[in-house]
Amino acid sequence: MLDNTLVFDIETVPDIDAGIRLYQLGDLPAEQVVKAMQAIRREKTGGSDFLPLYLHRVVAISIGLRTREEFRIWSLGDEESSEEELVQRFFTGIERYNPVLVSWNGTGFDLPVLHYRSLLGNVSAGGYWEVGDNDREYRWNNYLNRFHWRHIDLMDILAGHQGRANAPLDDISRLLDLPGKGTISGKDVCSLFLDGKLETIRNYCETDVLNTYLIYLRFEALRGRLNSETLHSEHLVVRKALVASDKPHLKAFLADWESERPTTEESDHFDDH
Repeated sequence: MLDNTLVFDIETVPDIDAGIRLYQLGDLPAEQVVKAMQAIRREKTGGSDFLPLYLHRVVAISIGLRTREEFRIWSLGDEESSEEELVQRFFTGIERYNPVLVSWNGTGFDLPVLHYRSLLGNVSAGGYWEVGDNDREYRWNNYLNRFHWRHIDLMDILAGHQGRANAPLDDISRLLDLPGKGTISGKDVCSLFLDGKLETIRNYCETDVLNTYLIYLRFEALRGRLNSETLHSEHLVVRKALVASDKPHLKAFLADWESERPTTEESDHFDDH
């Protein structure tokens, strides 16, 4: 059994209020503010309209939590929750479970965004920021050090901390016979949000968490913390959670996963030869 493990992913949209304040965009409609922010960004970068991380507003945080008892997957809060509530719930969960955090590009995107949004909101996250001043255990293994194991950014670690070796989550997922992202990608989130489709965004975020967690299990087998039998057992725990769920997108993920894996025996056990 692994330590308490919290796999997470966030979805963001341009911070329209911040764009209006910083760029004096007045009373433009939301869609026009986004276009203006992207145009300003393209001018600054010479082509890319990907906004700086402090201008991303968090609209969904999805969690996969493996405890000794079970695996659960859900999105924090509800569709009416404020950004501040979502971010606070995330850091409160860290305080409660003291987990190993697992992400895909969490070091490069998710956590820096959460840092900025915490700073701009009324968020308390003392446990997350502990580096050994109050608890010596965190001196040599904390969430902030890139080379510690309390936060495992799978993309960064697998790339050997070399940006040129980074890989997309969807590609690695599909190469491992996982469902991947499906028909939605991160670039669709803003338009979905402006269309009021927050449920779709939250569901999409949860599938990213599932892909990330299943890659993490393979990674734990790679580094010798799971053998073929315990990897198989962990897969069964995930399947049990998906079977018990009444959410159509999780049922669909399970069906896609099973369709890519002809038999449990074949897919979950390594070749001994």
